[in-house]
Amino acid sequence: MSEPLLDISGLTLRFGGVQALSDVDIQVPAGIVCGVVGPNGAGKTSLFNCVCGYYRPTAGTIRALGRDVTGTAPYRLAGLGLARTFQHATLQPDATVLENALAGGHTRIAGDALSCALRLPRVRRDERRLRDEARELLRRLSLEHVAATPAGALAYGSQKRLELARALLSRPRLLLVDELASGLTQGEVMELAELISALRDELDLTVLLVEHHMGMVAAVTDTVIVLVQGRKVAEGSAAQVQEDPVVVSAYLGEAA
Repeated sequence: MSEPLLDISGLTLRFGGVQALSDVDIQVPAGIVCGVVGPNGAGKTSLFNCVCGYYRPTAGTIRALGRDVTGTAPYRLAGLGLARTFQHATLQPDATVLENALAGGHTRIAGDALSCALRLPRVRRDERRLRDEARELLRRLSLEHVAATPAGALAYGSQKRLELARALLSRPRLLLVDELASGLTQGEVMELAELISALRDELDLTVLLVEHHMGMVAAVTDTVIVLVQGRKVAEGSAAQVQEDPVVVSAYLGEAA
Protein backbone atom coordinates (compact mmCIF):
# COMPACT_ATOMS: atom_id res chain seq x y z
CA MET A 1 0.00 0.00 0.00
CA SER A 2 1.36 3.44 -0.95
CA GLU A 3 2.13 6.05 1.69
CA PRO A 4 -0.70 8.53 2.38
CA LEU A 5 -0.09 11.94 0.84
CA LEU A 6 -0.82 13.40 4.29
CA ASP A 7 -0.09 11.38 7.42
CA ILE A 8 -0.71 13.06 10.78
CA SER A 9 0.28 11.05 13.85
CA GLY A 10 -0.29 11.92 17.51
CA LEU A 11 -0.77 15.61 16.76
CA THR A 12 -1.07 17.62 19.97
CA LEU A 13 -1.19 21.40 20.32
CA ARG A 14 -1.30 23.39 23.54
CA PHE A 15 -1.51 27.13 24.12
CA GLY A 16 -0.56 27.53 27.77
CA GLY A 17 -3.26 25.64 29.65
CA VAL A 18 -5.51 25.29 26.58
CA GLN A 19 -5.40 21.98 24.70
CA ALA A 20 -6.37 22.80 21.10
CA LEU A 21 -5.54 19.33 19.68
CA SER A 22 -5.03 16.07 21.50
CA ASP A 23 -3.33 13.03 19.95
CA VAL A 24 -4.97 13.39 16.51
CA ASP A 25 -4.23 10.77 13.83
CA ILE A 26 -5.31 11.39 10.22
CA GLN A 27 -4.25 9.62 7.01
CA VAL A 28 -5.28 11.09 3.67
CA PRO A 29 -4.55 8.98 0.56
CA ALA A 30 -3.63 10.72 -2.68
CA GLY A 31 -6.46 11.82 -4.92
CA ILE A 32 -9.31 12.09 -2.41
CA VAL A 33 -11.28 14.93 -0.82
CA CYS A 34 -11.19 14.52 2.95
CA GLY A 35 -13.55 16.67 5.00
CA VAL A 36 -12.79 17.88 8.53
CA VAL A 37 -15.89 18.90 10.47
CA GLY A 38 -16.83 19.67 14.06
CA PRO A 39 -18.48 22.28 16.27
CA ASN A 40 -16.92 25.72 16.75
CA GLY A 41 -13.75 25.42 18.79
CA ALA A 42 -13.21 21.79 17.81
CA GLY A 43 -9.64 22.44 16.60
CA LYS A 44 -10.21 22.41 12.83
CA THR A 45 -8.32 25.62 12.02
CA SER A 46 -5.61 24.73 14.55
CA LEU A 47 -5.14 21.48 12.64
CA PHE A 48 -4.79 23.41 9.37
CA ASN A 49 -2.33 25.86 10.93
CA CYS A 50 -0.14 22.98 12.13
CA VAL A 51 -0.14 21.30 8.72
CA CYS A 52 0.65 24.60 6.97
CA GLY A 53 3.48 25.56 9.34
CA TYR A 54 1.80 28.50 11.06
CA TYR A 55 1.80 26.61 14.38
CA ARG A 56 4.48 24.26 15.64
CA PRO A 57 2.75 21.31 17.34
CA THR A 58 3.51 20.46 20.95
CA ALA A 59 3.82 16.79 20.02
CA GLY A 60 3.28 14.47 17.07
CA THR A 61 4.45 14.36 13.48
CA ILE A 62 3.12 15.54 10.13
CA ARG A 63 4.27 13.80 6.97
CA ALA A 64 3.11 15.35 3.71
CA LEU A 65 4.16 14.91 0.10
CA GLY A 66 6.55 12.13 1.06
CA ARG A 67 8.52 13.87 3.79
CA ASP A 68 8.36 14.97 7.41
CA VAL A 69 7.13 18.57 7.36
CA THR A 70 6.49 19.02 11.09
CA GLY A 71 7.19 22.67 11.89
CA THR A 72 8.29 23.51 8.33
CA ALA A 73 7.83 27.19 7.43
CA PRO A 74 4.82 28.03 5.22
CA TYR A 75 6.94 29.42 2.37
CA ARG A 76 8.91 26.18 2.16
CA LEU A 77 5.71 24.12 2.12
CA ALA A 78 4.45 26.18 -0.82
CA GLY A 79 7.56 25.18 -2.76
CA LEU A 80 6.94 21.51 -1.94
CA GLY A 81 3.41 21.51 -3.36
CA LEU A 82 1.10 22.48 -0.48
CA ALA A 83 -1.34 25.38 -0.73
CA ARG A 84 -4.26 26.62 1.32
CA THR A 85 -7.16 29.02 1.31
CA PHE A 86 -8.22 30.94 4.40
CA GLN A 87 -11.55 31.18 6.20
CA HIS A 88 -11.49 34.94 5.67
CA ALA A 89 -10.16 36.06 2.30
CA THR A 90 -6.60 37.44 2.52
CA LEU A 91 -6.59 39.32 -0.78
CA GLN A 92 -4.87 42.60 -1.66
CA PRO A 93 -7.99 44.76 -2.09
CA ASP A 94 -6.38 47.46 -4.25
CA ALA A 95 -4.67 44.99 -6.60
CA THR A 96 -6.63 43.60 -9.54
CA VAL A 97 -8.20 40.17 -9.59
CA LEU A 98 -5.51 38.99 -12.03
CA GLU A 99 -2.70 40.39 -9.88
CA ASN A 100 -4.08 38.64 -6.80
CA ALA A 101 -4.28 35.34 -8.67
CA LEU A 102 -0.72 35.75 -9.96
CA ALA A 103 0.57 36.12 -6.39
CA GLY A 104 -0.03 32.41 -5.95
CA GLY A 105 2.53 31.53 -8.63
CA HIS A 106 5.58 33.20 -7.11
CA THR A 107 7.21 29.84 -6.28
CA ARG A 108 7.09 28.83 -9.94
CA ILE A 109 9.27 31.61 -11.34
CA ALA A 110 12.78 30.31 -12.00
CA GLY A 111 15.86 32.22 -10.98
CA ASP A 112 17.20 34.20 -8.05
CA ALA A 113 16.47 37.76 -6.98
CA LEU A 114 19.03 39.19 -9.43
CA SER A 115 17.63 37.42 -12.49
CA CYS A 116 14.13 38.51 -11.52
CA ALA A 117 15.27 42.11 -11.03
CA LEU A 118 17.00 42.07 -14.45
CA ARG A 119 13.98 40.34 -16.00
CA LEU A 120 16.08 37.79 -17.85
CA PRO A 121 14.40 35.90 -20.72
CA ARG A 122 13.59 32.81 -18.63
CA VAL A 123 11.89 35.01 -16.04
CA ARG A 124 9.80 36.70 -18.71
CA ARG A 125 8.83 33.29 -20.14
CA ASP A 126 7.71 32.09 -16.72
CA GLU A 127 5.70 35.26 -16.17
CA ARG A 128 3.93 34.91 -19.53
CA ARG A 129 3.12 31.25 -18.80
CA LEU A 130 1.79 32.07 -15.35
CA ARG A 131 -0.34 34.91 -16.72
CA ASP A 132 -1.90 32.54 -19.26
CA GLU A 133 -2.57 29.95 -16.55
CA ALA A 134 -4.03 32.59 -14.23
CA ARG A 135 -6.43 33.77 -16.90
CA GLU A 136 -7.53 30.17 -17.54
CA LEU A 137 -8.13 29.62 -13.84
CA LEU A 138 -10.14 32.83 -13.66
CA ARG A 139 -12.19 31.58 -16.59
CA ARG A 140 -12.83 28.25 -14.84
CA LEU A 141 -13.89 30.12 -11.72
CA SER A 142 -16.16 32.56 -13.62
CA LEU A 143 -13.89 35.51 -12.81
CA GLU A 144 -12.31 36.24 -16.18
CA HIS A 145 -14.70 39.13 -16.87
CA VAL A 146 -13.49 40.96 -13.71
CA ALA A 147 -9.75 40.27 -14.17
CA ALA A 148 -8.96 44.01 -14.24
CA THR A 149 -11.25 44.86 -11.30
CA PRO A 150 -9.77 45.62 -7.86
CA ALA A 151 -10.29 42.56 -5.66
CA GLY A 152 -11.82 44.70 -2.92
CA ALA A 153 -14.73 45.56 -5.23
CA LEU A 154 -15.80 41.92 -5.64
CA ALA A 155 -18.79 40.36 -3.97
CA TYR A 156 -17.98 37.99 -1.10
CA GLY A 157 -18.58 34.84 -3.13
CA SER A 158 -16.27 36.06 -5.90
CA GLN A 159 -13.55 36.86 -3.35
CA LYS A 160 -13.78 33.26 -2.12
CA ARG A 161 -13.31 31.96 -5.67
CA LEU A 162 -10.37 34.30 -6.20
CA GLU A 163 -8.75 32.95 -3.02
CA LEU A 164 -9.09 29.48 -4.53
CA ALA A 165 -7.59 30.63 -7.86
CA ARG A 166 -4.56 32.08 -6.09
CA ALA A 167 -3.95 28.82 -4.22
CA LEU A 168 -4.34 26.73 -7.37
CA LEU A 169 -1.83 28.78 -9.38
CA SER A 170 0.96 27.39 -7.21
CA ARG A 171 0.15 23.97 -8.78
CA PRO A 172 -0.27 22.21 -5.42
CA ARG A 173 -0.50 18.47 -4.96
CA LEU A 174 -2.12 18.96 -1.55
CA LEU A 175 -4.74 21.71 -1.19
CA LEU A 176 -6.19 22.75 2.18
CA VAL A 177 -9.50 24.58 1.89
CA ASP A 178 -10.77 26.41 4.98
CA GLU A 179 -14.54 27.06 5.06
CA LEU A 180 -14.88 28.08 1.44
CA ALA A 181 -18.70 27.94 1.68
CA SER A 182 -19.12 30.35 4.59
CA GLY A 183 -21.29 33.34 3.71
CA LEU A 184 -22.34 31.94 0.33
CA THR A 185 -25.83 31.19 -0.96
CA GLN A 186 -26.98 27.59 -1.32
CA GLY A 187 -26.59 27.83 -5.10
CA GLU A 188 -23.04 29.19 -4.80
CA VAL A 189 -22.14 26.44 -2.33
CA MET A 190 -23.22 23.64 -4.62
CA GLU A 191 -21.49 25.24 -7.61
CA LEU A 192 -18.29 25.31 -5.55
CA ALA A 193 -18.73 21.66 -4.60
CA GLU A 194 -19.02 20.69 -8.27
CA LEU A 195 -16.01 22.85 -9.12
CA ILE A 196 -13.80 21.33 -6.41
CA SER A 197 -14.67 17.83 -7.59
CA ALA A 198 -13.87 18.75 -11.19
CA LEU A 199 -10.59 20.48 -10.29
CA ARG A 200 -9.54 17.54 -8.12
CA ASP A 201 -9.80 15.29 -11.17
CA GLU A 202 -8.36 17.74 -13.71
CA LEU A 203 -5.39 18.86 -11.61
CA ASP A 204 -4.72 15.58 -9.77
CA LEU A 205 -5.30 17.21 -6.39
CA THR A 206 -5.66 15.82 -2.91
CA VAL A 207 -7.92 18.07 -0.85
CA LEU A 208 -8.33 18.53 2.91
CA LEU A 209 -11.54 20.50 3.43
CA VAL A 210 -12.63 22.20 6.67
CA GLU A 211 -16.30 22.99 6.29
CA HIS A 212 -19.45 23.68 8.34
CA HIS A 213 -21.85 23.35 5.42
CA MET A 214 -22.81 19.67 5.60
CA GLY A 215 -24.52 19.79 2.21
CA MET A 216 -21.21 20.69 0.61
CA VAL A 217 -19.38 18.09 2.72
CA ALA A 218 -21.79 15.37 1.59
CA ALA A 219 -21.52 16.45 -2.05
CA VAL A 220 -17.76 16.64 -2.40
CA THR A 221 -15.97 14.42 0.16
CA ASP A 222 -14.81 10.82 -0.06
CA THR A 223 -14.28 10.57 3.68
CA VAL A 224 -14.92 12.79 6.71
CA ILE A 225 -13.02 13.31 9.97
CA VAL A 226 -14.93 14.68 12.97
CA LEU A 227 -13.13 16.70 15.65
CA VAL A 228 -14.69 17.54 19.01
CA GLN A 229 -12.76 19.51 21.64
CA GLY A 230 -9.49 18.81 19.85
CA ARG A 231 -9.96 15.05 19.55
CA LYS A 232 -10.87 12.88 16.58
CA VAL A 233 -14.15 11.19 17.51
CA ALA A 234 -15.36 9.71 14.21
CA GLU A 235 -14.29 8.91 10.65
CA GLY A 236 -16.23 7.61 7.66
CA SER A 237 -18.46 8.77 4.84
CA ALA A 238 -20.54 11.91 5.33
CA ALA A 239 -23.66 9.77 5.82
CA GLN A 240 -21.93 7.56 8.40
CA VAL A 241 -20.57 10.37 10.56
CA GLN A 242 -23.89 12.25 10.53
CA GLU A 243 -25.51 9.18 12.09
CA ASP A 244 -22.78 8.59 14.67
CA PRO A 245 -24.26 9.12 18.18
CA VAL A 246 -21.12 10.89 19.43
CA VAL A 247 -21.26 13.33 16.50
CA VAL A 248 -24.99 13.96 16.95
CA SER A 249 -24.43 14.58 20.66
CA ALA A 250 -21.60 17.02 19.99
CA TYR A 251 -23.59 19.06 17.48
CA LEU A 252 -26.60 19.18 19.81
CA GLY A 253 -24.37 20.63 22.51
CA GLU A 254 -24.49 17.68 24.87
CA ALA A 255 -21.45 16.04 26.47
CA ALA A 256 -19.69 13.91 23.87
